[in-house]
Amino acid sequence: MIWDKIDRVVLAGIERGIYPGGTLVVGRDDQILYSKAYGTVAINDNTPTRLDTMYDLASMTKVVATTTAVMLLVSGGELSLWNTLGDFFEVSDKKKDISIYHLLTHTSGMQPYSEAWRDLKGEELLRSIISLDPVAKTMEKIEYSCLNFITLMAVVEKVTSQKFDRFCSDEIFAPLGMQDSTFLPDEERVIAPTSEREGKTLKGLPDDELAYYLGGVSGNAGLFSTATDLFKFVNGLMYARLIPSRVFESFVSETVVLGDSSRHLGWMSPSKGSSAGDILGEDAYGHTGFTGTSIWVDPQSGLYVIFLTNRTNISRRDTIPQMQIIRQKLHNLVFGGLG
Repeated sequence: MIWDKIDRVVLAGIERGIYPGGTLVVGRDDQILYSKAYGTVAINDNTPTRLDTMYDLASMTKVVATTTAVMLLVSGGELSLWNTLGDFFEVSDKKKDISIYHLLTHTSGMQPYSEAWRDLKGEELLRSIISLDPVAKTMEKIEYSCLNFITLMAVVEKVTSQKFDRFCSDEIFAPLGMQDSTFLPDEERVIAPTSEREGKTLKGLPDDELAYYLGGVSGNAGLFSTATDLFKFVNGLMYARLIPSRVFESFVSETVVLGDSSRHLGWMSPSKGSSAGDILGEDAYGHTGFTGTSIWVDPQSGLYVIFLTNRTNISRRDTIPQMQIIRQKLHNLVFGGLG
């Protein structure tokens, strides 16, 4: 059975010390084909993982929260993909013509990350990111940047006059019945912890430094969720329960290709050697998170895989290549065996 093979791939990651545990949902259209919880919530906590264990989604925040928020504003006539940063903020001439489209597709020319968190916190840190000048011209290359999505969060707040976490809760999570999706979850919840910072293990606080020092709410990372909630999310997008289908399809069907890199709007596009594996075509879409989370969707077969782990509870850097191999094998099995 293919499910036995999938179990072996996921369990191999636990046995090799890549992650202490994880949750998996394999779906097709509006049905869950397979779901399972593996291992324990942490390397030093033998509490069994459950399907409702909350995981730090890390950069999956970029699609579950930020891209979806932008889609809502576009579909509601409140935002255009070609609005520029100069429409919202006092920024330099080098930055004022960067558009929402450029931010979503990582073609803004912004650097990948900022170390300003070492000195600045909260609103000061956010202002420093918004004012930071690009290091390349727009559409020159695809350079994956957390700064793009932190800036998009600021745009959403500017347009809606709401805090980002409140907007996401009211306009995305509540309508889709995602009761276990939130920024800064209560520590009493069953949460898989990640790495250590400032002498304590992070539980309910973002593993990502920028999201952490922004106060726990950010457009690049910081969202916590469960595999079952993410099933509701994918299902809601596929069946236009939140976003009009034409808007959603325009975001995931357009592919920007520059050099060897490709992106959809907000979403990743499969590429050689990526976490998507070797089967999916360029029309597939997904995203990964640094903590060991991922989601990939195949429009051709209607199949999708949601796989959540807290890899960084064991190691922040050393297990990245091994995590990539686990993801590739898992996705090859599902999309190759069931597609």
